[in-house]
Amino acid sequence: MSETWILLRGLVRQSRHWDDFPTMLAEARPQARVHALDLPGNGSLYREPSPDTVEGMVDALRGQAAAQGLEPPYHLMALSLGGMMAVNWLSRYPEDIAAAVLINTSAAGFNPFWQRLRATNYLALLRHLAFTRNPLPREEAILRLTCNLLAADEERAIALRWAALAHEAPTSRSNALRQLRAAIRFRAPAQLPASVPVLLASGAGDRLVHPACSVTLSGAWRCALRVHPHAGHDLALDAPRWLAATVTDWVEHLNSQVSLAPGCATVPAS
Repeated sequence: MSETWILLRGLVRQSRHWDDFPTMLAEARPQARVHALDLPGNGSLYREPSPDTVEGMVDALRGQAAAQGLEPPYHLMALSLGGMMAVNWLSRYPEDIAAAVLINTSAAGFNPFWQRLRATNYLALLRHLAFTRNPLPREEAILRLTCNLLAADEERAIALRWAALAHEAPTSRSNALRQLRAAIRFRAPAQLPASVPVLLASGAGDRLVHPACSVTLSGAWRCALRVHPHAGHDLALDAPRWLAATVTDWVEHLNSQVSLAPGCATVPAS
């Protein structure tokens, strides 16, 4: 069976915010195809209205994948709001999904609000996303909140690239608010389909979503957990090689256990 990865980013983020990670994942999984999709309202689709429900986002992404000739079942990798989309996708259409990796995700009903959204930092992030007009200080602020391991010169270079993206394909304030509304209203299921293996990847230094959220979801959904001991919220940027290697090890383990039912043990990173 072919291995097709679909990568989904978060609130007011576009596919190019994965930066170099799709290339790293493709190098780690040379037999796979890796595609980062844009949500309507972001990136290449910034002129389109964003759906204001996670269900609507998933339907749009399914249509986009089909239009690009991507055939299911897919491997999903998703961060933040992208994680909500991935959970909804695999819950409603489990036949579409071979496996899913959810990065620093959380869900209402599993952890208290103050763990799901570390209020001070999250409000600062939202303020920059929605109301800061100059993209460079906004992107610098986002990187400071979401990454712990970048060197100062690397952080500056990324902020400059991302500021250029914001000029090329700006997400409108109305679309930002529609995406935020969808995230606030989303409710994850108590259980996930047993047919879809799920890996939760977490950064122990996440300052936006408490790492306890991934631990709670791992127990509730009976799925694997891998924890980077120092990285922040944006694992794909903060620890991309660790993430690519971790995902590769997990998928190879799944492939070696194809005759067994999905489900795996919780193992922290060493």
